[in-house]
Amino acid sequence: MATRSRIGLELSDGSILSAYSHWDGYPEWMGRILRTHYNTKEKVSELIDGGDMSSPWTTSRWDTKLNEEYGPEYYSQRGEDCPPRYDADLNEYLSDSEQYSYVFTKDGEWVCYTNDYRFPDVVKQVEIPSAALHV
Repeated sequence: MATRSRIGLELSDGSILSAYSHWDGYPEWMGRILRTHYNTKEKVSELIDGGDMSSPWTTSRWDTKLNEEYGPEYYSQRGEDCPPRYDADLNEYLSDSEQYSYVFTKDGEWVCYTNDYRFPDVVKQVEIPSAALHV
């Protein structure tokens, strides 16, 4: 099931650069994938620089059946122009986000926020399970 999310990187001035991800945004999967495989500012920056994506961690690619290595499947790989989005601060980022919104903070930690579609203005922080996910 598609659970849309947004993956963001907090910049030094508090602004956030982010990319949309279509699949498996739940903290039990996405949060653990981000913590396990995108755990430095450099890795997060590289992930987001590719723009919007179907998934940040898959062997699928648009132009091949399967790839031997895991990694992101970007919409740009199928010819779409979906660059990263810039928001001035966390409030702006969360005001126009997805069901799950992830932020890699200036302190080098992943934080997850969620909203309930019945109450889109209510955003709360949710815990990311601590166990690594090795896929």
